[in-house]
Amino acid sequence: MEQTYQYAWIIPLIPLPVPMLIGVGLLFFPTATNNLRRMWAFSSIFLLSIVMIFSINLSIQQINSNSIYQYVWSWALNNDFSFEFGYLIDPLTSIMSMLITTVGIMVLIYSDNYMTHDQGYLRFFAYMSFFNTSMLGLVTSSNLIQIYIFWELVGMCSYLLIGFWFTRPLAANACQKAFVTNRVGDFGLLLGILGFYWITGSFEFRDLFEIFNNLIYNNEVNSPFVTLCAALLFTGAIAKSAQFPLHVWLPDAMEGPTPISALIHAATMVAAGIFLVARLLPLFRVLPYIMNFISFIGIITVLLGATLALAQKDIKRGLAYSTMSQLGYMMLALGMGSYRSALFHLITHAYSKALLFLGSGSVIHSIETIVGYSPDKSQNMVLMGGLTKHVPITKTSFLLGTLSLCGIPPLACFWSKDEILNDSWLYSPIFAIIAWATAGLTAFYMFRIYLLTFEGHLNVHFQNYTGIKRTPLYSISLWGKGYSKKINKNFRLVRMNNNENYSFLQKKVYQSDYNVRKKNKIRLNIVRFDNKPKNSNPYESDNTMLFPLLVLGLFTLFVGSIGIPFKHKGGNFDILSKWLAPSINLLHQKSIDSINWYEFWKDATFSVSIAFLGILIASFLYKPIYSSFTNFYLINSFVKTGPKRSVCDKIINVLYDWSYNRAYIDTFYTISFHRFIRVLSQLSQFFDRWIIDGITNVVGVINFFVGEGIKYIGGGRISSYLFFYFSCVSIFLIVYYSF
Repeated sequence: MEQTYQYAWIIPLIPLPVPMLIGVGLLFFPTATNNLRRMWAFSSIFLLSIVMIFSINLSIQQINSNSIYQYVWSWALNNDFSFEFGYLIDPLTSIMSMLITTVGIMVLIYSDNYMTHDQGYLRFFAYMSFFNTSMLGLVTSSNLIQIYIFWELVGMCSYLLIGFWFTRPLAANACQKAFVTNRVGDFGLLLGILGFYWITGSFEFRDLFEIFNNLIYNNEVNSPFVTLCAALLFTGAIAKSAQFPLHVWLPDAMEGPTPISALIHAATMVAAGIFLVARLLPLFRVLPYIMNFISFIGIITVLLGATLALAQKDIKRGLAYSTMSQLGYMMLALGMGSYRSALFHLITHAYSKALLFLGSGSVIHSIETIVGYSPDKSQNMVLMGGLTKHVPITKTSFLLGTLSLCGIPPLACFWSKDEILNDSWLYSPIFAIIAWATAGLTAFYMFRIYLLTFEGHLNVHFQNYTGIKRTPLYSISLWGKGYSKKINKNFRLVRMNNNENYSFLQKKVYQSDYNVRKKNKIRLNIVRFDNKPKNSNPYESDNTMLFPLLVLGLFTLFVGSIGIPFKHKGGNFDILSKWLAPSINLLHQKSIDSINWYEFWKDATFSVSIAFLGILIASFLYKPIYSSFTNFYLINSFVKTGPKRSVCDKIINVLYDWSYNRAYIDTFYTISFHRFIRVLSQLSQFFDRWIIDGITNVVGVINFFVGEGIKYIGGGRISSYLFFYFSCVSIFLIVYYSF
């Protein structure tokens, strides 16, 4: 066992040869490298599989021996200063390395087919392999400086992968936004690291925790300064894990390829902030204000992410806000001191959300067979629907992920989220109410995504059939902008000019003027199509894309079992608690030795009931009605009478605007930072040009005219000098005696 730990330093280095060889090959042998590009994909998968086997072996040994292993060697020596470089193998490292490798392998297999026609195929796999190296280096780091180095490498890889399609302005802007936002958090992280080194004189985790706890116990530190340094450390986690208020980069990051969203922005990189807080929890837990601050940020993020996901039309953005909300649950658990439940939810959410993102990629891939490459159309849930019969495997796997995230037993996220919800009651009733209400919102928006994508009938069939942009009302009417049920598959609603009457048209395409926009005077007309485009049905993805979905689906079904207590010699035992035993002992906490099953199932029944309530509301509002007669009657009534603007409608519209416009946070940042900085720069330019340069120019002009005047006085005549001298003396005497 000791020998296995000694070779753990190679874990982050194993995937590194792939990006290096791809770079050298593209530089010196571009033709041969491109011809053998599938070989590089196989190499990436093979090397990451070796790391996965290594990580599983280390995890099994830790479960059996409850040990922590650290190895360091000196990197820089200068008098009393010694900077050490090394690696730390403990339960947290094992959990993160297993998540990175298992999800990473599935994403790489999936990407081989998803990116096969992309010109940047080799560049994609080089970036992915280098990201895996950076992330593995991050989770095995033994000190804060080493973490910061890999932290920045992970951010660089994220920047490159978000902007992978850099020729698209949206992707270019998204990667810049992610880069700038994360630099804010990273600067705070660096200041926090330097602050704690100034306090303790060490970067190593063990020494840092021991020295700092002794200083706190003996009251030998400045509490405000220590609290500030801890808050700066937490700032890095806020940015990386998309917590409020530095969450704005995450939805825009969906401009990258879908496999990137599955790996980086669902299971690994955004979990780096959770990993950092969990790693530093022995330091944070002795600072009550920081623990309260962490839980406060977590609960705000939980609620904000859920509300912002309610009205999103882009399927990937909806899942991105869902990720933000679930990361908020993990941060809330860490702030409450629930180390076990936070890591448990980190595991279950990683597999469930990776499954959902890869499922959305399969859907997008299918829709693109109809509309071509067009993110505005292929990712818009408003244009989807009716995919069940076309992509049954994708639909089933997506449903598993949806039910898991909703908290439906026995799927993975039920066990972990239920623990966090129960712990929240003991911490704060207000936080508990928000967390439980958000669980219902989660079930609502996740089933909204599922129903809009797979149920009903395929709306995108007629996207290019008539040149008219459709408005499927069932996807927008919830917020009071139209009728709330979907029209029969042979019907749709189109806008009409005000001077025309509505009519029922058959076998005829009605051309409407979409440039005419008059609010509150929109007329609707039902148009029927009997002829459908040929060869326009979507189809299921290839086996190399479906295989990862099936594997992740199995994880979603069974990974929650690691946290279920089993009877063991008079008590209850679960694998996760035994796995986390060294870390829990470090935090002076005890594992779960017994459990009251009556209380457990009572709380579980309540949480599942809330989830089912959210599912029922989503089904009622977004499940299509197939009766064409009923739809025709109700729509005609709507056209004649118009919408009734009740107080409820106004409230719903406000909620819709809040969600669709991202809570106006981006607008606020645009006004408060972008425009403010522009005005400030203009004022600085004015001050520099007219004040600083103006003073210099005035001095120069004065010197010029004085010199010009003096040169005429200095003519060389003594009589002129005497005349000037006596004139000045006379003027002085006259002025002096006059006053």
